[in-house]
Amino acid sequence: MRNSVNFSGLIILFLFFTSCNKSNQNNQETILKGNATLLVDETLQPIMEDQIEVFESRYEAKIKLDAKSENEVIQALAKDTSSIAVLSRKLNEVEMKIFESRKIIPKVTPIAIDAIAFITNAGTKDTLIALSDVLDFMKGKSVGNIKGLVFDNPNSSTVRYMNNLAGLSAIPEKGVFSFGTNNEVIKFVSDNQGMIGVVGMNWLSQPTPAMQRYVDKVNILSVKGLKDSNYYAPDQNTIAEGKYPLARDLFIVNCQGYSGLGMGFASFVAGDIGQRIILKSGLLPVKVPPRKLVIRKEITNDKN
Repeated sequence: MRNSVNFSGLIILFLFFTSCNKSNQNNQETILKGNATLLVDETLQPIMEDQIEVFESRYEAKIKLDAKSENEVIQALAKDTSSIAVLSRKLNEVEMKIFESRKIIPKVTPIAIDAIAFITNAGTKDTLIALSDVLDFMKGKSVGNIKGLVFDNPNSSTVRYMNNLAGLSAIPEKGVFSFGTNNEVIKFVSDNQGMIGVVGMNWLSQPTPAMQRYVDKVNILSVKGLKDSNYYAPDQNTIAEGKYPLARDLFIVNCQGYSGLGMGFASFVAGDIGQRIILKSGLLPVKVPPRKLVIRKEITNDKN
């Protein structure tokens, strides 16, 4: 009788663990299935929202977008609170060593070329600005046509980018202001003449319906580079030709260390559909999607 009870117990345990294993297999993350969190540099949020929406509509995947400043994204990666990120730079040597200590080699996928844009109130007549004037203002010099510079966040990628150009280690205190988001910068500049806003181009090319009225009240300035005599607006043509002086590469950094959604999502964004989404957004894809032309030998009357 005891042997019968023990045998029945073994069968129950076997069925229990088999059921658990099947459940774990069904919930296992693959390159096109499962759940993941994507850390995104806040200046790149609109385009990544579009990418996630299309990706989720095609696959059994759920990706949570977590938009932060660039510094916060890097810190979250280092603490392993998420293993996938979208950045406007590659990881540096110190950051790479953190992952090397974990036996992980981050996979970096180029996905697009973005631009940092200067904006001003639509009532301002001058729509041209020299990059050298902006950098001089950041260094504390007086520049007649600039009353102040407005950034999104002191820890953002735009601040880091401009500080590097100006040779500064921190955001200047005099005449330079920072808010929480790109939207707040756009709103402030739309109501204040003489202020120059510094934002990611994606926020201007893809504004939300609520932000459209503020974007309509600002001018996107054409910029003269440090070694150029011409002014160029930030658009796909000038970025592709290498003429706009504030263009920057965008990357998906996958630190998962296994074949998960990070790999699948990066391949999707770098693939045909993802690159078409980037092209439509106003940014420049790393691979311009081909256009298929159908050449007909005869012209027929389709109406008949």
